Amino acid sequence: MTDTTSDMIESTVEAPHHAPSKKAVRTEFMVYFAIIFLATLPLATLTWALSAIRSRSFTEKGPMARAWSQAGIITPMIFSA
Repeated sequence: MTDTTSDMIESTVEAPHHAPSKKAVRTEFMVYFAIIFLATLPLATLTWALSAIRSRSFTEKGPMARAWSQAGIITPMIFSA
């Protein structure tokens, strides 16, 4: 009776693990990137406007570039965790 139980346990433990496809991971990454980009856009716009008012110049990165940059930093941190 013990041999049968141990055989059943071994067969369930050794079940093959299927990794998600690269396309699925890329799609998930892009969804997270879009969400983070949209979430950081208001704050990026505010900081850009305050910076433009202080320096009286619009030569720095715009709000879209700032939000894109932040999303590019935050999203890989989520996927590496």
